[in-house]
Amino acid sequence: MKLSERSKVIKPSVTLALAAKAQAMRAQGIDLVNFTAGEPDFDTPQRIKDAAVEALRKGMTKYTDVRGIEPLRQAVTEKYLKEFGLRYSKDEVLISCGGKHALYNIFQALIDPGDEVIIPSPYWVSYSDMALLAGGVPRLIRTIEQNGFRITPEELEGAMTSKTRAFVLNSPGNPTGAAYSHDELTALSRVLEQHECLILSDDIYEKIIYDGFRFHSIVALNPKLRERTIIFNSVSKSYAMTGWRIGYALGPAAAISAAAKIQSQSTSNATSFAQVAAIEALAGPQDEVQQMVNEFQKRRELIVKRLHAMPGITCLNPQGAFYVFPNVSSLLGKEAGGKKLASAGDVVEYFLTEARVLAVPGEDFGSTENIRISYATSLQEIEKGCERIAAAIRKIG
Repeated sequence: MKLSERSKVIKPSVTLALAAKAQAMRAQGIDLVNFTAGEPDFDTPQRIKDAAVEALRKGMTKYTDVRGIEPLRQAVTEKYLKEFGLRYSKDEVLISCGGKHALYNIFQALIDPGDEVIIPSPYWVSYSDMALLAGGVPRLIRTIEQNGFRITPEELEGAMTSKTRAFVLNSPGNPTGAAYSHDELTALSRVLEQHECLILSDDIYEKIIYDGFRFHSIVALNPKLRERTIIFNSVSKSYAMTGWRIGYALGPAAAISAAAKIQSQSTSNATSFAQVAAIEALAGPQDEVQQMVNEFQKRRELIVKRLHAMPGITCLNPQGAFYVFPNVSSLLGKEAGGKKLASAGDVVEYFLTEARVLAVPGEDFGSTENIRISYATSLQEIEKGCERIAAAIRKIG
């Protein structure tokens, strides 16, 4: 069968593939420590589930407006007014089937063949493939651990060309957990002021931050960028609602309308009763969010401490999200399990076969020297997994 060219230029989601592999191994009775999960291991708060059940009881089982029900779009605008002082109308909000879907719609609506999309690397695996699917050209800008995996204003300026159409901002970021401070984000915004490109701001981990770090919206810091910025967010991470598939985009009405047209020809509306649950998530009490973040911080402190104690491993202490991105370059070129470790992928494979610990290779995030470990699991699993990794490293020749 002949496949489309676009299907050949992208790769399947490695994180979803590894999650399926972990599930299959556990089904076989294998004692596996799974560090791949890109989702909180907490249950959705009961008040949110109750809102969905009540919506079902009331017959909320039909199609909705493609853009999302008006009360949810209103709840999104009220969130951004309350938290950031940003005023959006409900016509500047699109509700989609998760944050990934919102991003995909915008890429399809705003990127033309040949348009360059600046993506700081390491990056979330889907950014580059979404650009490719729209005919765009990913322009990856490598960041380094010494700079906290953050792009500098000079690097951003140097990446700009006459073909630059968009800049992707992800703070806190996946896979590194790196986040931009007030001053760092302001400095980037000054560069962006001088160029007529779009800013695609993926804020999905905005509430999962540590050590008193404060999340800032680039639009709030620099209102001049408002008409060129699309903000992406969802209820998935902050409210442990990954399976509910509710995300959203905020931005200029013309961009949102174009993305809604794309969505109308693919999925139509996001799930009706899940939209009602999302209203409760955004507008209801926020106590559970902070409780979850407090637990994540304990886990982060433990896993960073354990990784730092492993010979040759370095690891940035992340400001947000629930991932660490340890550098394993000191292991490359060595013999382990009868095989030379030539790549981060080889290291991940060795940890799986030798230690029964599953992580994600850094190559899929744009790094050949790192692996991604999610600490969205219990302290007990983190202890067990780190002990297994440390034992496996001791066996490397």
